[in-house]
Amino acid sequence: MAYFRRKDASTFAPTDLVGGAWRTDEQHVAPTFGLLTHLVETDRATRGRDDLTPVRLTFDVWGPYPLELMDTDVRVLRPGRGVELVEAEVSCAGRTVATLRAWLAGTTDTSELAAGAPPAIPGPEDTTPWDPTTDWPGAFIASLDVRRTLAEPGRGTVWVRTDVPLVEDEEVGALARTVGLLDVANGMTVRADPRRVAFPNLDLTAHLFRAPAGGWLGLDTTVTFGAHGAGTTSSVLHDTDGPFGRLAQSLVVRPLG
Repeated sequence: MAYFRRKDASTFAPTDLVGGAWRTDEQHVAPTFGLLTHLVETDRATRGRDDLTPVRLTFDVWGPYPLELMDTDVRVLRPGRGVELVEAEVSCAGRTVATLRAWLAGTTDTSELAAGAPPAIPGPEDTTPWDPTTDWPGAFIASLDVRRTLAEPGRGTVWVRTDVPLVEDEEVGALARTVGLLDVANGMTVRADPRRVAFPNLDLTAHLFRAPAGGWLGLDTTVTFGAHGAGTTSSVLHDTDGPFGRLAQSLVVRPLG
């Protein structure tokens, strides 16, 4: 079983495997982020723009949404020879639920200039397996293979992967498969027990300085709670070849009960 099944050119059905963590009868947004990225990459290929590569992905979450049919749309907001801005959108239950704005830039050989990457972290083979269902319910979380080193609440390194396809019977690139895991950064090194404190993220922005290889995703993560109900989750992104980018998420922090 995959996370989604394509029904037609722009409509997808979620499977039970996308069941959420805050509420199991709603969708976890992580696979939707992967789907939106897949739509942008498919559109890019259809338009013959494989000379462009995503360098920034910004997702906004408009609210929770059920395990129901999803309508999608992709449009080029700013066409260009060397730079494009592309927007993809998902609607569910009659309203927009998530959007992606992706900056794509032309590829060129800058290997002689490559420098400044953050340090690598210990690989998945050197990191202890961890069961994320000890902190979170939901079918999506249960579908993940996770390794974790927790330095303290809100600070640690995590490796995560899944053998579940993003879209059933459809070829999906390494970037979309990787992006379909990014949102778990906010839940793998929690600062507070999610049964006592809610800290959902409103967004996610990833800046990439190279394309990920796919497979294992490494997250070197710090979670910060402020004094007035806001927080951030920040991660350096890794694959087994080393770092490839950074992400940030804005949190709304609310005590429960």
